Amino acid sequence: MMSTESSRRRWTAVKVAVAGLSLAWGTLSYQAWAQQPPPPADPPVAPEAIPAPPADADTPSNRLTDRVPSTADEKSKLLGDLYAHLAAADSAEAAKKIQATIERLWTHSGSDTVGLLMQRASKALGAKDHETAIKFLDYVVLLAPDYAEGFNRRAYIHFARNDMASAVGDLRRTLALEPNHFRALDGLAQIWRQTGNAKGALNVVKQLLEVHPYWEGAERMAEELAREVEGQGI
Repeated sequence: MMSTESSRRRWTAVKVAVAGLSLAWGTLSYQAWAQQPPPPADPPVAPEAIPAPPADADTPSNRLTDRVPSTADEKSKLLGDLYAHLAAADSAEAAKKIQATIERLWTHSGSDTVGLLMQRASKALGAKDHETAIKFLDYVVLLAPDYAEGFNRRAYIHFARNDMASAVGDLRRTLALEPNHFRALDGLAQIWRQTGNAKGALNVVKQLLEVHPYWEGAERMAEELAREVEGQGI
């Protein structure tokens, strides 16, 4: 079994590895997926190198490469570690810090072209130009069909345009690529609930709570949906 010290060092290493990732969509609020605000029009450019770890973590076992993840496998490994820490978080505050790190990692596509398209879609969305934003995101998912965040962002726009069928389709694509994508899970649960599928929504919320035990409003939603499902069965 991994010791507490080893776990602490591994978690510190993970945080260092993703600290310099691009915030192409800005830092999202902790509201529900469907209510999240548009990302900023001009996201900051990611630094080439990751800042050095703090002094108390500067040990050989904690030092990582000075660059952001360069392969899909490396990104997947980092996300796996982060999801494990998120599921085991001992407080909402700790979970939010891990959540923010995961969200930064989600935006990392490894492609300058995809990054530019995401920035342009962001600017269009900030201007409430959904049609243009959709066009840029169409190119994103065409060029990078394994980039989950492209589908997730397009799903949000479909939802905003009240195109629930397309939103569900993109959320399912997101979750096929990134099963622990808690924002996509939240979005799918909300859509199922709004369209009268209480049982489906409850199943998704339960999955969401396994991934992110402190997701805001999820426990209350699960309780309400459980009562709805019980009532339907009577």
